[in-house]
Amino acid sequence: MKKLGIQFYERQDVVTIAKELLGKILVTRFDAKVTSGIIVETEAYIGLTDKASHSFNGKRTARNEDMYAEAGTAYIYICYGLHHLFNVVTNKRDFPDAVLIRAVEPLQGIDIMLERTGKKERDYTLTKGPGNVGKALGITKSHSGVRLTGRKIFVCDSLPENHLLSKYVIGISKRIGVESAGAAALLPFRFYIKGNPFVSGYPKR
Repeated sequence: MKKLGIQFYERQDVVTIAKELLGKILVTRFDAKVTSGIIVETEAYIGLTDKASHSFNGKRTARNEDMYAEAGTAYIYICYGLHHLFNVVTNKRDFPDAVLIRAVEPLQGIDIMLERTGKKERDYTLTKGPGNVGKALGITKSHSGVRLTGRKIFVCDSLPENHLLSKYVIGISKRIGVESAGAAALLPFRFYIKGNPFVSGYPKR
């Protein structure tokens, strides 16, 4: 598998990056334990102008400092005091755009994922939703600031040969759980692979 280079993350259009991360492979390597999953759901956040973003209007705190780092940096925050949510920082230093990885399809190290999550078998809840992604792949707040060009956490560009996701249709919707952001909550910045069972939620008809 070929690791994505820094040029992929340095682009200014975070919405395009969020779309293009679909079908890529998120890999973690901690203590010789390798796990990976195919990214099937993402959300884009335009840092300075997006009211749903942690860095809206230039807000800068100890919690979100890694959003202001160089492109290709991991930004991880804790939600509800429990879930460690993994984000990909894009654009360039001091322009805090980011993509939240909301769901992946398990690929490698499923036995390790089951051990980390306490589950008995692989089902759709294993990596469905951003909290489960972090838990299954072993990602915690301590990994915030890790460079995605290194060996601990990275994204690869190639799918296994003959995988069913070689051809897929992208769904687009408003983001999940950002209702307090007013009009920004309605922006079509959530992207997912249609029909994939690991996607965390589908728009109501």
